[in-house]
Amino acid sequence: MLFTDVIRCKRDGGVLGKEQIRYFVDGLTDSSIPAEQVSALAMAIFLNGMSFEEAGQLTRAMASSGTVLDWTDAGLDGPVVDKHSTGGVGDKVSFLLAPIAAACGCYVPMISGRGLGHTGGTTDKVESIPGYLSMPDFKLFRKVVKSAGCAIIGQTSDLAPADRRFYAIRDVTGTVESVPLITASILAKKIAAGLSALVMDVKVGNGAFMESDARARELAKSIIGTAATAGLQTHALITDMNEVLGTSAGNALEIAESVRYLRNEQREARLDEVVLALCGEMLVASGMEDDRGAARKRCEDAIVSGAAAEAFAKMCAGLGGPADFIDRFEHYLPRAEVVRPIHAEGYLQAVNTRAVGSAIIELGGGRRTVGQDLDLAVGFSAITGIGSQLDRQQPLALVHAATDSDADRAQRNLLAACTFGHEPPAERPVIYDILTA
Repeated sequence: MLFTDVIRCKRDGGVLGKEQIRYFVDGLTDSSIPAEQVSALAMAIFLNGMSFEEAGQLTRAMASSGTVLDWTDAGLDGPVVDKHSTGGVGDKVSFLLAPIAAACGCYVPMISGRGLGHTGGTTDKVESIPGYLSMPDFKLFRKVVKSAGCAIIGQTSDLAPADRRFYAIRDVTGTVESVPLITASILAKKIAAGLSALVMDVKVGNGAFMESDARARELAKSIIGTAATAGLQTHALITDMNEVLGTSAGNALEIAESVRYLRNEQREARLDEVVLALCGEMLVASGMEDDRGAARKRCEDAIVSGAAAEAFAKMCAGLGGPADFIDRFEHYLPRAEVVRPIHAEGYLQAVNTRAVGSAIIELGGGRRTVGQDLDLAVGFSAITGIGSQLDRQQPLALVHAATDSDADRAQRNLLAACTFGHEPPAERPVIYDILTA
């Protein structure tokens, strides 16, 4: 088979067959297909799209290009289920949802990513915990999933290697935004994790990669339809990302907020709504509950009883973190040298959430270049939500920085990202829709 024929097929609007897709994925995995030909096919797909069946074949082929986890021999007494977010600012939902679902009887093998663009990465955040092994071998990963009910780790080199090379090429060829390729990239890793059900959190708004409702729905429907071809039950929630989710943004700061949430001490309303809705949907998608109301109550009970915090503690200790992290998290998490309030006057009417994420990158909490070391202590905390009235007593946020000059710059960036006025803005929902097959 000539790969130029595969490129021509898709260039001319044709449908790729199973053999053509398998040939392509094999060439991605062993690098026998050069980058220029991979990028040519990526652009052809970007321009002409793929059917659910094509995207499903690409997904399954990339999933099987490396290790595929099998949980059938693990002796688990509940469903293997996970959630994936398309990315946002202050999105610490994974650290809450995984232990809550585990406390409800699910098993959550969560394989996460690092920061992408203006959005923070789950793997980076969890590395704020001293000793936590974010890249364990699969033997330890399986052990912790079984004993704690959940484990949050980063993507290893054995998992969907074809996807890793394809994404790196798409990243520099203007084809990242292709809906079928985003779909295949997400689902390849989830299928390789051996899931029986998946819930998607598709973010929409000025802090999301999908800024319009139409694009968010297109991606959600693509993921649901493509997952169905692979036999993976998938539901999707479309959620708001027009402001920071929760009250913190920054690696260690988000871990601290997550612990306070799990200890039932501080549960910001918008974050709480997203967490309970997604976790409840995990119970419904996995067949553990038929009714969303009952599923949500079950999740609430897991928090209030302390069972979710206990699951997080077991996960943390099992992966090398401190056994008493839940009780003494403030002792273990890194702290910034400079912490100061940022003040403004009037009602907070709107936020350029992407700019907030960029401000954290400038502080050193996100990457400008591949492999850059992060300052895990920096970011913003005590962030007030849209509609809040601000004055000299009620700050917009606290900035955490390494130096005074860094804090000055972050203050300017945050204030520039916000719009203030004399009247509060209209309220908007945090969950726009729930989509199923």
